[in-house]
Amino acid sequence: MATQIARHDIKDQLYIYLQDNSKKWYCRFVLHGKWYSKSTKIADKDEAIAKANMIYLEHKIKYEHQPPVRSKRFKDIANKTIEKLRHQLDMNTGKVIYKDYIGALKKYHIPFFDRTYITAIDQSKISEFEVWRRQHNKGLVLAKSTILTHNAALQLVFKEAIENKWMIAAQVPTLSNDGGSGQRRASFTEDEYDTIYSQIESSIDSSRKKVTRQIRGLLLDYMDIAINTGIRPGTELENLTWGDIEMVRQDHQVRFRIKVTKGKTTKHTGTRTVVCNDDIIYALENLRNRFPNRRPKDKLLVLENGDETKELSNVFSKALIDCDLKDSKDGPRTLYSLRHSYITWQLLKREIRLDILARQCGTSVAMIEQHYSHVVPQMFEEELSGVKFEKEAVKGRMSKARLKKTHERLAKRFEQWEREYKVRGCI
Repeated sequence: MATQIARHDIKDQLYIYLQDNSKKWYCRFVLHGKWYSKSTKIADKDEAIAKANMIYLEHKIKYEHQPPVRSKRFKDIANKTIEKLRHQLDMNTGKVIYKDYIGALKKYHIPFFDRTYITAIDQSKISEFEVWRRQHNKGLVLAKSTILTHNAALQLVFKEAIENKWMIAAQVPTLSNDGGSGQRRASFTEDEYDTIYSQIESSIDSSRKKVTRQIRGLLLDYMDIAINTGIRPGTELENLTWGDIEMVRQDHQVRFRIKVTKGKTTKHTGTRTVVCNDDIIYALENLRNRFPNRRPKDKLLVLENGDETKELSNVFSKALIDCDLKDSKDGPRTLYSLRHSYITWQLLKREIRLDILARQCGTSVAMIEQHYSHVVPQMFEEELSGVKFEKEAVKGRMSKARLKKTHERLAKRFEQWEREYKVRGCI
């Protein structure tokens, strides 16, 4: 929680103050027996004093001439806000972040504020909420980006209340951000990934319901695409179509690229092209077999009848628990941990420049350095330790004749894929 480190009294019941998490002065004042805090957005003290007087007068006038018609319970206003956000998402006019706003309101704000009148939420109540939120997360300090999301969601509720005259602007408390810097991201080792993959694979035939078997099979392909591309699970992966996959062939070898057209960063950066690790071939082959009548505009990661499913995350989470892999020293693992695993594995290979990896993953070099700096010592452990391990000899190498037949078989298969790609418009 932010701490006050400086204060200057302007007059009775009006002063400015500094907090340890900002260089800008805040003003605090009383209107009709109630304290309010507002940011002056100014770092210079003298200018902040002048701005504080203006803010005080503005809010005094608003309070006296625009009193709220009536107050309303926080829960009711928050649910009305959620309804609006969902409507915009359904109409494809909302932002992707709206889903996070809805999640924050339902998980944090509504449980805490509940039936509190919106006009009763002051600076003291916000401080209580910040303490409760930390306790709710078992003492874990949330990242600054997460708290920014929480604050933005709460501001939408206040905005809704103001528009409906259930409160006035002067009554909106100041929201601070005392979150921690970005934390390490939970990921998998290659052995852990194999374990969870095998667990889900072995569970496919154990289900009596056809749809459950399909969901588990689809999850395996979802995992393989995520772990071999670094594409973000969620909006980026779930909006991929068959037409987004490109292939380039040379004899028995083939490269696959995927165009990411919708997701967290595409609004600002546009479509990005991701180069796939060659192990993605297995997932693509499974999907091809599942959808013989595929068309370029068809969604890639759907059930056999073309329906989308929201169960992948739940099935993955249950499998993690069954394998005792849900928790890690860097926090709980989720489907998003597949992306973090991809980045971590690429860093450990030391074969790709950081700027190229950042472009591949649709992020920045600074973000990778911030969240994956713990990988650096392991990247250079040979140099740091002075001990060089000999590489293990490759066992069971194919004979030249068998290798030739394998290449011929692969060339034939990919030639067929290439023909379909040209005719269908997708692989």
